Amino acid sequence: MRGRKRELFNSPAGETSGWFAALADKQLSRALNAMHEDPANRWTVQTLAERAGMSRSVFSQKFKQAVGSAPLEYLTRWRMLLAGDRLANGKEPVSAVALSLGYESESAFSTAFKRTLGCSPRKYGQKEESDVENTVSAE
Repeated sequence: MRGRKRELFNSPAGETSGWFAALADKQLSRALNAMHEDPANRWTVQTLAERAGMSRSVFSQKFKQAVGSAPLEYLTRWRMLLAGDRLANGKEPVSAVALSLGYESESAFSTAFKRTLGCSPRKYGQKEESDVENTVSAE
């Protein structure tokens, strides 16, 4: 999970974009904090722009320039990283994780998960489990 979070938050060295740059911006940080505090909320670009105190078009452009992805793409990635962590480290069923992150169906969640992380939620949980087992048995 740490490596995956790094992918979400880091920008290439020397660039003034990325998650940290967006957090330093008072307006964008309000939207980022809202997404992080309540990832299950039915966020829209409009509601995030309102949180930031900006118009929708200016917010979208500024967010993408600072973070490197559109606001709702970022939100999806954040949700999937949270989901991946819970699936790998907990015993919750996929349906419970999906509902807790704002998805009304396990199918919609699974589609977004696979598109974002490259495998199904069930396989991700099994992969993380086997990675841990392989690390423990190698020691």
